[in-house]
Amino acid sequence: MLFVLGDYRIQGRGAAEIAASVEQGVGSGALAPGEALPPMRELAAELGVNPNTVAAAYRSLRERGVIETAGRRGSRVRARPATAPREAVRVTAPEGGVDLSTGNPDPALLPPLGAALAATADSTAAAPVLYGAPDADPELAALARAALDADGVPEGPLAVTSGSLDAVERVLGAHLRPGDAVAVEDPGWGALLDLVPALGLRPLPVPLDDEGPLPAALEQALARGARAVVVTGRAQNPTGAAVTAGRAHALRAVLAGRPEVLLIEDDHGHGIVDLPLHPLAGATRHWALVRSTAKAYGPDLRLAVLTGDRLTVDRVRGRQRLGPGWVSHLLQRTVVRLWRSGAVEPERVAGAYAARRTALLDALAAHGVPAHGRSGMNVWVPVRDETGTVARLLQAGWAVAPGARFRLASPPGVRLTVSPLTARHIDRLARDVATALTPGEAGRYG
Repeated sequence: MLFVLGDYRIQGRGAAEIAASVEQGVGSGALAPGEALPPMRELAAELGVNPNTVAAAYRSLRERGVIETAGRRGSRVRARPATAPREAVRVTAPEGGVDLSTGNPDPALLPPLGAALAATADSTAAAPVLYGAPDADPELAALARAALDADGVPEGPLAVTSGSLDAVERVLGAHLRPGDAVAVEDPGWGALLDLVPALGLRPLPVPLDDEGPLPAALEQALARGARAVVVTGRAQNPTGAAVTAGRAHALRAVLAGRPEVLLIEDDHGHGIVDLPLHPLAGATRHWALVRSTAKAYGPDLRLAVLTGDRLTVDRVRGRQRLGPGWVSHLLQRTVVRLWRSGAVEPERVAGAYAARRTALLDALAAHGVPAHGRSGMNVWVPVRDETGTVARLLQAGWAVAPGARFRLASPPGVRLTVSPLTARHIDRLARDVATALTPGEAGRYG
C-alpha cells in the first residue's frame, strides 16, 4: 500500500517499512525539512494498517532524529534531519586559498604516534589483551584520575570511551528517554546539536558569553523541563568561551536548586588551553566529565576518559560491555606512553594557539570588528548576513565555517579556526573580514 504526500509516496505495511519509506524520502530530498506528515490515523487508513503500526513507525523516526512531533500540530520532518548532519554544511576553500573552516588542530602541534604505537604493540605481543580483561587500563586510569584530582574534579570511577561524543551519547542514554529535553549551549558544538535530536531528545538553547553559559538562561531552560545540561568548560566550540570561577559559582548555584538534573561537562580543551578548569561536577546527584585526546594528540586517536557519579559510570560501562566491550588497550597503552613521555607540552601548544587567536582578535578590533575567542583554536565573529559574509570571504581566498552549523536560536556568525594561520595571514584576514561585513554588523552571540 502507499500514501501520496505531495509528489512522494509513503509505502509499507509494517512499521519498519513505513519508517524506511519516510526516511528514504527525507534522504532523497523528496520530503523537505519542515514538511508535515499525515496524521497517524489518516495514514493508517490509506495504507490499510492498524494506527498502532503507524504510531510505531513515527516513534522510530522520532528516536532516530528524522521527524519531530509537536502535540496537536502533528508530526513533520525535522528542520535538520539526522540524515543531514550539520557537518555537511561545508565550504570548500578556493584554489590557493586558506581553509579556516575545519575546526581541526594544527598537525604541526600534534605529536608523532608511530614510536608509541610500535612500542605498545611490541610490549603486548607476548601478553595480548583477551576477553575478560578490565575495560580500562589501570595505568591509564591512575594517570587520568591524578590529572582530574589536580583540577578539582570530584572523586568518581572512570570509563574509557571512543571520544567525547561517544561519552556524551552514552551518558545521555544512561539517564534520559526519547522526548526528554537537554539544555545545550547556543551557539554550540554542531555534532552535539545533531546528536541530541538523533537520540529523540529535545535541545533547549542556552545563550552564552565569553565566560560560559548565562546563569539566568540556564535557569529558564531548567524551568522549561530540561532534564540534562551539557557545558563546555574551556575552548568552547565555536566561540572560545571558558567558564570563569565566578561564572562557575553562579552556575553551580542554579544547578544546586535542581539536584535531579544530569550534568555533563566536556573538557575537550584539556592539553591545549592554559586557562584553569572550574568544574561544576558534583552540583547535582548525577554528573559526568569527559576529557578527549583528540585536540592535543590527534582526532584519529579515538579515546576519551570519563568520570562521574558511580551510578552514571556504572550504567555507561554496563551498556558498553553489551556493545563494543571496551576501547582498544593498544590505544589506551599508547596514550599512557604519550602521557608519560611528555609528548605534548601543554604550555607550548596552548601558547601557540593563544598567540594566533590573540593576534587575530587584535587585528579584527583594529578594523572595528568585534569578535570572540577567549580560549582554544576558534574565533567567532557575529555577522548580520551570514551567507553573504561567507561568500565574500571565499572570493577573497578564505573558507570559514557558516554559523548555521552551530546555531539553534542565536544570531548569525562565522567561525574562524586559527590553526592554519601564520603571522603573514593575520592582517590580510582581518582586513578581508572587515570588508566582507556590512556597516553596523557588530553584535553579541548570546
